[in-house]
Amino acid sequence: MKATKTKPPVVYGDHLPITPFQIKRIMNNCNYLVEMKNEWVQWVTEDNSRTSLKSITQAQAVKIIKQQTGEDPKQELKTIVQGGRSHSKSNWALFDSKNKQHLGVMANLRTLQWTVPSERHGEVADLERLSNFLKSDLSPVKKPLKKMEPWEVSKIIECFKSMITKKYK
Repeated sequence: MKATKTKPPVVYGDHLPITPFQIKRIMNNCNYLVEMKNEWVQWVTEDNSRTSLKSITQAQAVKIIKQQTGEDPKQELKTIVQGGRSHSKSNWALFDSKNKQHLGVMANLRTLQWTVPSERHGEVADLERLSNFLKSDLSPVKKPLKKMEPWEVSKIIECFKSMITKKYK
């Protein structure tokens, strides 16, 4: 029997190297812009020659994330794990990438040209606009996308199909 490789567990400590989660979080907050990331590393290390996230500690990563979001990352992670979002950002457009209906909504957003530029993927669905739409009086169902029942998501899809028909008449 051949042993399978497993990832070693992540060890936490202020003076230990940055974790992969922290790297992803900082890069996401920087919209994956390398120059912006470099500035954050230089700011936290007070060294203009350092630009690599791998050269900072977990405590420094926490300092960057707190500065970027204005919130304690541990509390924010706890909120997300519990199914919520931070208090300042209530994003109703969070979707399940394995749900066919949710993917249909995303496809409709692209057809409607509700997109934003993405350095990594070119153009992606504008989730902020979708979130604002779901909160508005124009939405047939005023609920976060992940909390909708399948028949409610169908209403949203039909609404978008109607908008597409009117746009491309």
